[in-house]
Amino acid sequence: MRTDIFARLDREPEPPKIEIPRMSRTRLALFGGTSAFYLAIVVAVLVSSWLVTLDWKVMLFRPYQQWPELHATLDYFVVLGQRGPTAVMVAAWLGWRSWRQHTLRPLLALGAALLLLNVTVGAVKLGLGRLGPHYATQIGSAEMFAGGDIFPSGHTANAVVTWGILAYLATTPRARRYLSALSAVVALGVGLTTVYLGTHWLSDVLLGWAAGLLILLGLPWCEPLIARAEAMILAVRERLREQLRARRRQVPSLPVAAGGPRPAIYQQRPVGADDEPAREPVSAAGGVGRPSTARTTLTQPRPHAVVRSERTPVTPAGSCRPPRSRPVTGG
Repeated sequence: MRTDIFARLDREPEPPKIEIPRMSRTRLALFGGTSAFYLAIVVAVLVSSWLVTLDWKVMLFRPYQQWPELHATLDYFVVLGQRGPTAVMVAAWLGWRSWRQHTLRPLLALGAALLLLNVTVGAVKLGLGRLGPHYATQIGSAEMFAGGDIFPSGHTANAVVTWGILAYLATTPRARRYLSALSAVVALGVGLTTVYLGTHWLSDVLLGWAAGLLILLGLPWCEPLIARAEAMILAVRERLREQLRARRRQVPSLPVAAGGPRPAIYQQRPVGADDEPAREPVSAAGGVGRPSTARTTLTQPRPHAVVRSERTPVTPAGSCRPPRSRPVTGG
């Protein structure tokens, strides 16, 4: 017997009306405040302020040595911030959502968010070139422009975007609140885990949180582009379906009764092959014999026949009368 839980797994008969987030005043205010925080972190690290000193104090404290019993567990937990595994898990969930709701928006929104994450975070990483704690060369230095790629934290920013996109695409306020809290806990835990393992400075994590939050807050600006991309993909799909239907209509299928003979398929003989019809052999007695099983070809010799003279009479079978002698005339 079906229950409401299993009924919710079925595909909806019609696409639901999903409210798309817009750039409200509150969202704009949060975007502006997060941008200011982002710039403040970058400037504080560039001028080697108190934030850099705090980075070194946490690094020299070596949390992984203070609580070694957590190391094995946190090694697995930090995977929730890696790009590949998290993208596959979230894409599988959003793919089911796309199929159920007859829309490609969840997958396209995830693709747009990850693309923005790669461009923005990757550009800042390569531009600032900060070295990580394990590769630091001078105590108290910011380790900037040294060829590194650690600032901001990619694990932290990816955790904010990948898990936060679930809250962004939620269809009800209650689900949005729960998913927002869950994504915040995961992103906070992944960032602090990288500090515990010694792979990132504390300022890297702070900038990673700000970078991921900026992408989620600015994602409504990409909604018109996402809508155009969805319409284009659906139009291409309908065009391919029409071409497939047209090809099926061009090939008629003959109905065949159950157990009856199926229509034979004849192959057209090439032009010039066996153009001359088979000849019937002539017997030595002057009659026409039975046709041979082998077809007479142009390369085989034609059978010889007895040529009768018009002056030689033929005696009927069974007659005892001798043939008339021809008178001899002389001169």
